[in-house]
Amino acid sequence: MDLNIILVLKAVIIAIVEGITEFIPISSTGHMIIVGNIINFKGAFANSFEVVIQLGAILAIIVLYWNKIWTSVVEFFKGKPAGIKFWTNIIVAFIPAAVLGFLLNDKIDEYLFNAGTVALALVVGGMLMIIIENKFRDKDITKSIEEISFKQSFKIGCFQCFALWPGMSRSASTIMGGWICGVSTVAATEFSFFLAIPTMLGATALTLFKGGMNFSKGEIITLIFGFIVAFLVALIVVERFVSYLKKKPMKVFAIYRIIVGVVLLCLIKIGAISI
Repeated sequence: MDLNIILVLKAVIIAIVEGITEFIPISSTGHMIIVGNIINFKGAFANSFEVVIQLGAILAIIVLYWNKIWTSVVEFFKGKPAGIKFWTNIIVAFIPAAVLGFLLNDKIDEYLFNAGTVALALVVGGMLMIIIENKFRDKDITKSIEEISFKQSFKIGCFQCFALWPGMSRSASTIMGGWICGVSTVAATEFSFFLAIPTMLGATALTLFKGGMNFSKGEIITLIFGFIVAFLVALIVVERFVSYLKKKPMKVFAIYRIIVGVVLLCLIKIGAISI
């Protein structure tokens, strides 16, 4: 078996980064690109790995919100309004980024998947978070995920398109969209969790379709390790993140983003990190 222990260790590090960052507004893709750059986890397999292990983090959402998901699915197939509205909202919000991502996927991979663009996105996204939270956070009129309208869902979905720029963060983009649409922070965050299910499934399917399934046995084992680690870490992080949001503002994440982005830009400027 061609199992590469160093590759597995690097993959576990990336999986930990994914589990921590997938659902908090600091950009999982951006951090995986940065850390991958530092530990030299690059190439075709690394690119596929970073997308596929996101399913591990998604599984954490399914486990944590199983009752809500199962109830809404049953209601949907029974034709009950609550279930139909819930999943229609998710589909409506999913469409904008799905269409744009499909059309621009190659260009995004070519021009935006590097440390320089990630650093810039971290700074820009952090500044937007501070501005939008200060202006809209306390003006929410929609307190729960059940109250979100089709119109709000579509607007949130349009904001998710910003996350196609690695470093902007899918959760940050959708939460900011929620704030502007009058959705409370917790409701917008939970909506972001559920929206991640079709979004990440779609991204994984597109990646595997483009790259094929040509993994060696060692790479398959590495993917399994990464999947499990991302799942376990996300399981812990999500619960703590929601508890945090019920009490405190998101500004701390915005400040973190700006600091990391500025440091990265400086390191790139002096040649310590390559673009």
